[in-house]
Amino acid sequence: MKKRKIPMRKDLLTNTMMPKKELVRIVIDKEKNVSVDPTGKKSGRGAYVSLIPEKIAEAQKDRVLEKSLGAKVPPQFYEDLYAYVDHQKARKDLFGEDYRAK
Repeated sequence: MKKRKIPMRKDLLTNTMMPKKELVRIVIDKEKNVSVDPTGKKSGRGAYVSLIPEKIAEAQKDRVLEKSLGAKVPPQFYEDLYAYVDHQKARKDLFGEDYRAK
């Protein structure tokens, strides 16, 4: 049986390489709108972040996303990101570790 290659991305918050499935893509478009990109297919400059609420709070405080994306990140975006993280955690608890692989 052939082993599949696992795509890896660098987590902006922890500065480590992680499987793409364990991260979420944050994208900024030409109009400087910042949004969560769960599909990973939106056009624009992207950055990958881990789904750890403590790291997101730390990144918000240190303005890590603003520095990386080169634009002001509104507080509403962080609320959306926390909601997404909570949703993904609930899915993981409900369906187990392989919930995103399907």
